[in-house]
Amino acid sequence: MSLVIKNLQRVVPIRRMPLRRKMDLVRSILGVKKFDLGIICVDNKNIQNINRIYRNKNVPTDVLSFPFHEVTATHGLCHLLGFTHSSEAEWQKMYNQEKLVLEELSRHTGARLQPLSRGLY
Repeated sequence: MSLVIKNLQRVVPIRRMPLRRKMDLVRSILGVKKFDLGIICVDNKNIQNINRIYRNKNVPTDVLSFPFHEVTATHGLCHLLGFTHSSEAEWQKMYNQEKLVLEELSRHTGARLQPLSRGLY
């Protein structure tokens, strides 16, 4: 399955191809090649924010991992319905719609899901 690697930080140089090869090998060794994997490298400020949102811990951490498909699908569906986040006003409308959907989904599943664009503006 697919492996997506994004580097959103500038502190540590990341070479994607060697990382991709190593992660493919790790997935093969663990026998977990039947699902998509995303690796996003961020700086301490951003990981602290994500850690605060999803785990209520306002400190940086080295790794966060969680299934993200519900949030990503909701974000994508909102775009397909015409919502955007090109301006603060458009973002607020999309954010409110995503939040409404994810709160309802969380209520049914027990998860704590937040919109992808939280804190964008």
